Amino acid sequence: MGKEIERKFVIDQAAWTPRDAGIHFKQGYLNSQKERVVRVRIEGDIAKLTIKGATSGVTRSEFEYTIPVDDAALLLDTLCEQPLIDKHRHKEVHFGKTWEIDVFHGLNEGLVVAEIELAAEDERFERPSWVVEEVSSDPRYFNSNLLKHPYSTWKVG
Repeated sequence: MGKEIERKFVIDQAAWTPRDAGIHFKQGYLNSQKERVVRVRIEGDIAKLTIKGATSGVTRSEFEYTIPVDDAALLLDTLCEQPLIDKHRHKEVHFGKTWEIDVFHGLNEGLVVAEIELAAEDERFERPSWVVEEVSSDPRYFNSNLLKHPYSTWKVG
């Protein structure tokens, strides 16, 4: 069984600058219940179907399969919950660990988060200087929740 151990952080956008154009992601959800999500994603020129279980701590079951891009586009347009998640993903290596930085667009414009995948929940790692606050346990930052409650609707302060 596949497992994902991932921690998520808000970043200081004034302290982080993208090193490249990133990869465009368009993703939607066939199912976005708390107990399970079924996601369709187009990442640049490849597409994936991902099934994730409920999160326990920062760990959850994850199964991911490559699917034809045309099938993914049709699923996104006709069967996925709306609106879709639209973002660019950038990758940076910091002290040997890959950080994925997502810059959101559309209704989630202004939100930028960084994720790091780990081998164990208690694995130690160095945080880049642009990491501000951990939000791993805050469900508002789950992509599946950003389609129901976009960042643009959050009350600030």
